[in-house]
Amino acid sequence: MSTDWEFKKEREAMVQEQIASRGIHSRKVLEAMRSVPRHMFVPREYQSMAYADGPLPIGDGQTISQPYIVALMSEQLELRGDETVLEVGTGSGYQAAILAQLACQVHTIERHASLAERARAVLASMGIMNVTVHVGDGSGGLPQYAPFGGILVTAAAPDIPKPLLEQLADGGRLVLPVGGSLGQVLETWQRQGSHYDREAVLPVAFVPLRGAHGWGDDHWRREE
Repeated sequence: MSTDWEFKKEREAMVQEQIASRGIHSRKVLEAMRSVPRHMFVPREYQSMAYADGPLPIGDGQTISQPYIVALMSEQLELRGDETVLEVGTGSGYQAAILAQLACQVHTIERHASLAERARAVLASMGIMNVTVHVGDGSGGLPQYAPFGGILVTAAAPDIPKPLLEQLADGGRLVLPVGGSLGQVLETWQRQGSHYDREAVLPVAFVPLRGAHGWGDDHWRREE
């Protein structure tokens, strides 16, 4: 098992070699990636690979995303620091911990109760107090806490979930992968009143977004 100093050294190498070198320039995002101990969010048997350049399994068929993708999606939100942000797909809680460094308040929702409870415990153990973990269908957002200055979705939707667009604050940005098992594109949507600007960022590979506004089991499997 690596020591805290060794993990810190690996984390710095991760930021320099995997993130900054690929064009992530936001000082706040780079500092968040340096400060949050990623190894705390992965199962013990994978902690030696916590800072590797790729996703890792976390249970329930879910993964913790590649560090570069976490940084890229965070940067795409263009947060100032005073926003309330929604994350759909808590997973390990790592992305929420990064967002907690960049926003005022983070609401994150996870459909797997066991993952939500684990993430809640890790976040609490680290003293991260501005993240609230919810259990439920994240594809419909959390209208009771809207509007959100940023929304980040960590699973692939078949199309843009309309409720998420509706819950964006004016000027807010929605970042999510769109597509199925045969191919996905990371997209950024920005609200300008009743109009939304869309940008395709790059091809990605995520697990499916399940729920009323996501993929059904049969549809996802039929693509494969």
